[in-house]
Amino acid sequence: MPDRIRTGLDNFLATPPPALQGARLGLLMNQASVNHKFRYACDLLAERLPGQLRVLFSPQHGLWGEQQANMVESPHTQYVPLNLPVHSLYAETRRPTASMLADIDCLVIDLQDVGTRVYTFVWTMLECLHACAQNNVRVVVLDRPNPLGGEIVEGPMLENSFRSFVGGSEIPLRHGLTVGELAQLLNTEEHIDTELAVIPMSGWDRSMLYNQTGLAWVPPSPNMPRWQTALLYPGQVLLEGTNLSEGRGTASPFEVAGAPGLNADRLAAAVRQHEHRGIGLQAIRFQPTFDKWRHQTCGGLAIHILDAAAVRSVSLTITLIDAARRLAPQEFAWLKPPYEYEYVRPPIDILFGNDRLRNQLNAGASMQHDEVINLLSYRDEDWRDRISPHLIYRDRVGAPVS
Repeated sequence: MPDRIRTGLDNFLATPPPALQGARLGLLMNQASVNHKFRYACDLLAERLPGQLRVLFSPQHGLWGEQQANMVESPHTQYVPLNLPVHSLYAETRRPTASMLADIDCLVIDLQDVGTRVYTFVWTMLECLHACAQNNVRVVVLDRPNPLGGEIVEGPMLENSFRSFVGGSEIPLRHGLTVGELAQLLNTEEHIDTELAVIPMSGWDRSMLYNQTGLAWVPPSPNMPRWQTALLYPGQVLLEGTNLSEGRGTASPFEVAGAPGLNADRLAAAVRQHEHRGIGLQAIRFQPTFDKWRHQTCGGLAIHILDAAAVRSVSLTITLIDAARRLAPQEFAWLKPPYEYEYVRPPIDILFGNDRLRNQLNAGASMQHDEVINLLSYRDEDWRDRISPHLIYRDRVGAPVS
């Protein structure tokens, strides 16, 4: 394994595509769009291609990752060092307008995804693909690692009727693709057909978790402080559809969970009845400083990663939600919309990708191993056939959860 991989940004800077010579460029980025010396992509592109970078775009949480989640919009602003406008794509619109794209020939996208369907960056990219196709603007995606690797997939598959801004296409919850591979898949399957090029990484293969890339982790959003957080996120993000705290307002978002009405020891014992490989569970009490249960003491769990490669967080979180409902049925609740610009369907349904989890738990179903596996099932062979033409890196996306 090399000391560190080379990102799409590194390779773009080493050999800019000849087709972009003299082109007017826009760049979709945020504070995690850096090279190994922590220099920002916009500064590097401006140096490498003088005079060509005209405008910046930012995803959810803003250019600097300052804004919190769920419809906390980011303002349009200015990148002062280069005197460039920054158009927020998490404001009054999530798709670039014709006027935002009017001064560019090509939009470059350099975003660190976290490998989970509900993370909005890839859906911002999808909106950009649509807008660029409509306005005759080329797109170049600078690829970055999937921090969860590219071998393991966790369901369920999103059902078409549950599309939203936390799921714009029928893909699994933990999808196993890089942002560049997803761009190619979406451009084809959504029939966008924009002029798209992906600048691949060098030295990355599908077996690598983020700690094997040699790259430092820069938080792509305010509640993703460690790459290990991303490993638990595919499951723990489901707590955003409940009144259980997912740890926002603590030093360990998505790594702790609980609520004031829960007995931590009983919760830990209930979840430990299920086999959850690669993790340790600790009964704790914590007090969020903001978000759910602000300044209230919560009983809950701390989730410790013992073997990153073995972690399957979606099944863990399903058993956690089930245990919390059974231990405190009067206190537990599904949150109501709006959530990420969805005003009708319950947040848990668009997060999970269908309504089966909510309906089965409401009906009193027992979340034993077989029931959990059925909830998370997807047609693995069909998924691998779909993604095969779009894979950039060696080895295959892995097998179903078992």
